[in-house]
Amino acid sequence: MDLLLFHLPPKAPKKAKKKSAEGANSNVFSIFEQSQIQEFKEAFTIMDQNRDGFIDKNDLRDTFAALGRLNVKQEEIDEMLKEASGPVNFTVFLTMFGEKLKGADPEETILNAFKVFDPEGKGVLRKDFVTEMLTTQADRFSPEEMEQMFGAFPPDVAGNVDYKNLVHIITHGEEKDQE
Repeated sequence: MDLLLFHLPPKAPKKAKKKSAEGANSNVFSIFEQSQIQEFKEAFTIMDQNRDGFIDKNDLRDTFAALGRLNVKQEEIDEMLKEASGPVNFTVFLTMFGEKLKGADPEETILNAFKVFDPEGKGVLRKDFVTEMLTTQADRFSPEEMEQMFGAFPPDVAGNVDYKNLVHIITHGEEKDQE
């Protein structure tokens, strides 16, 4: 069953050749390390609530509900699914993440952005300061987004956010080994 998720949907040979010549999703599995692919597979499996090999509207709604977000608008779910080139099987899911990450800033760039606010190089920023910056500047975070972020990356008991670990998780998807 798991092998079926890795099978690309059948396409006309000419179109498939044309896409791979353009460097589209012909080899999406080479973009990620094997451990990353496994993590994406686990996430896909969690989101595929009805276990049919595809993520659809009901799966997304159920996933949001499991995360405590019960009043997601149908338009929001429709917009998410419109980002896919077709039905969202694992290959399409992986391709979508590859496309999103392709333009992502490298770890060093994101880290340097945080370092601007940490001239002493402590590696942490006050939660209050981070909240103020993210809710009042540029692309402002909503209170819900702040709650999600601090839920995933809680400050320490002193109220500090370890931005070095945060950046590592954003760019690598896993916590740094404590050395």
